[in-house]
Amino acid sequence: MSNEFLIDRLTVGLKPVRPRKPVIDGVIIGGICLLELILFLGMGATRPNMPLAMVQPSFWWKLTGLGLIALFSGAAAVMSFDPVRSPRRGLIAVVALVAICLGAGWMIDAGRGGWGAVVGRLDWRNGIWCVHDMTLLAIPPVMGLGVLMQRGAPTDRKGTAWMVGIAAAAWGAFVFVFACPFDDPLYTAVWYSVGCGIVTVVSRLALPILTRW
Repeated sequence: MSNEFLIDRLTVGLKPVRPRKPVIDGVIIGGICLLELILFLGMGATRPNMPLAMVQPSFWWKLTGLGLIALFSGAAAVMSFDPVRSPRRGLIAVVALVAICLGAGWMIDAGRGGWGAVVGRLDWRNGIWCVHDMTLLAIPPVMGLGVLMQRGAPTDRKGTAWMVGIAAAAWGAFVFVFACPFDDPLYTAVWYSVGCGIVTVVSRLALPILTRW
């Protein structure tokens, strides 16, 4: 078997990949996220006591932490669509950033009331609804990043899927902050972690399959 024939057989099902332009991809996904936020706020979905919430340190902790995670992981995800880029360093940095944000929340007042008050503070009935809403809000960025991932050529598809999931989950949670009536850092740390975890794991399992060339 000649080398030319072998190469032809190996490449028969391959499609050409367009060169990636991270800036263009970033503008596209940024536009999708901004549009979602505008529509969400325009529908009057914000919490009724927003002026009161804006003077709470925990509100700005949620907004700042989730915004940074979404921005950093989204940028790392877009960069990893390029076949010469790896998402692994970005994943390590995002994990460190998440740990720092959780630590900041604990310093605010996550330990308030002792462990005896944990069950009451978690309020699992409302927590489940929060997880539900965060998951729905993460769908647009997941779809947008998924399409860009399919158009790209990431060499570490699993790692990129992790990064896409983290970015989309963080953005969905960021948008939900404007509607969430709970400012307790413990409640936020637990239920937001559950919601973001679900989106991230589902993205990791589904995207490598759905975005095959």
